[in-house]
Amino acid sequence: MMFDQIYNFLRYSESLSSSGMPTAEQLSEAPKHGVQVVINLAPHDVPNAIPNEGQLVNSMGIEYINIPVNWGTPTKDGLDKFMDAMEEHKDKVIHVHCEANFRASAFIAMYRILGLGWKEDNAFEIMHKIWDEDAFPVWKLFIDGMVNQGSENS
Repeated sequence: MMFDQIYNFLRYSESLSSSGMPTAEQLSEAPKHGVQVVINLAPHDVPNAIPNEGQLVNSMGIEYINIPVNWGTPTKDGLDKFMDAMEEHKDKVIHVHCEANFRASAFIAMYRILGLGWKEDNAFEIMHKIWDEDAFPVWKLFIDGMVNQGSENS
C-alpha cells in the first residue's frame, strides 16, 4: 500500500502532508516521497500505533518527533511544541500524522493561522475535507480559543 493511500491522507504542498495512522509498511515508503521529518501527534497507546515508530523512522534517515496530544484534552502546550517543530523544520519535507488525521490537520490549520498569518477559511479548507470540529465540542472550543487568543496577540 502506497504512502499517499494512508487513511485520510492530505497533501497541503510539495513539502507538507498529513494522515491518519500509517502502517509500518506505508511509513517505509516515506523516503521515496522525500519526507525528511515525521511528526506524530498521537500518544503511543492509541490503537494501530506502530511499535517503536521512532526507531523505524530514524532508521530510514528521517527525523522523528512525537508530541502526544490527548484527543479529549488538547492543550496549548502541545500546540506550542508543534508550532516550534514546524518552524524549526519549515525548509524540510514534513509529514504529520495522528490516529485519524483530525489532530494533525487541526494543528496544521492552526499553525498556518497563528504561525504563517493565513486567513481562517483558507487554513481550515483542507481539514474540512475529512472532518469538522463542530462535531467535537472539545476541539471546537480548543481551536476557537487558540485562534482567538492568537489573533489578540498579533
